[in-house]
Amino acid sequence: MKTVVSGIRSTGNLHLGNYFGAVKNFVQMQNDNNCFFFIADWHSLTTHPTPEDLHINVKRVLAEYLACGIDPEKATVYVQSDVPEIPELYLLMNMNAYLGELERTTSFKDKARKQPENVNAGLLTYPVLMAADILIHKAHQVPVGKDQEQNLEMARKFARRFNNIYGEETFPIPQPYSYTGEFIKVPGLDGSGKMGKSEGNAICLVDDPKDIRKKVMKAVSDSGPTEMNQEKPEPIQNLFTLMDIVSTKDTYDFFNDKYNNCEIRYGDMKKQLAEDIINFTSPIRERILDIMQDDAYLHKVTKMGAEKARESAAKTVEEVRRLIGFRKF
Repeated sequence: MKTVVSGIRSTGNLHLGNYFGAVKNFVQMQNDNNCFFFIADWHSLTTHPTPEDLHINVKRVLAEYLACGIDPEKATVYVQSDVPEIPELYLLMNMNAYLGELERTTSFKDKARKQPENVNAGLLTYPVLMAADILIHKAHQVPVGKDQEQNLEMARKFARRFNNIYGEETFPIPQPYSYTGEFIKVPGLDGSGKMGKSEGNAICLVDDPKDIRKKVMKAVSDSGPTEMNQEKPEPIQNLFTLMDIVSTKDTYDFFNDKYNNCEIRYGDMKKQLAEDIINFTSPIRERILDIMQDDAYLHKVTKMGAEKARESAAKTVEEVRRLIGFRKF
């Protein structure tokens, strides 16, 4: 059985793009692998959240993932800051990470451009903390998006470097996790690109029906086709992609035929799409809200997750300390 480690961002709400792009795969992974899923609250400190926001964000994201099917009995689900072994490994890994290679990472350069008034050491050493998150459990595989591929490569580099310096194959070289089945790219409502919270084009799983209808009715469209069976421009194809994901085949085929026959009424299509999204997200939304109110359950989940994560992490740190040369008197 492979060990899989994945971090879960602790800011923003889950949206349909997250659900179909990653969370469904997480749910499948936990059945076939030794999975560690953590809420990355230390990583969020690079943007200086307020204490109130930090706590409520962690609580909300944890509730959302549990509501989507992450099972704490199958996977180890924990909050990053509940495992003090991680920052110790982060410190030790930093001693073999070099300024030049950290300054060249795309994530650091992008963040430095976006927040020039807050270019902190945490941003610079973000790849080292990410490496510690992965290597602390000796991960074999890591599911990563396109924007995190370079950071995973850094983790692989740090693992090889440590193994070479200390002469033992302490860390497996983590590989990117290959999702099984079809990977669905969910488009945004603005007519281009993929769905994203920061782009303002997302349907969040916790959105209420009123907000969903409002967002969908504002989705970008055009004046309609002028020729039979003409190719759909990107904004219109995006609407049909969303409908293909959440609606029945009969519903999709009905509006597709209307488009091909130049009879499409986008207002009608958007109303139907909004209702289908509501039908899809409502059960998840109800579970999220229920879990958010159940502090006893959240405490149980995080306590159990921290205990399991620390048991794994402590073994790694003990081995690393021995190899580096730390000894008790």
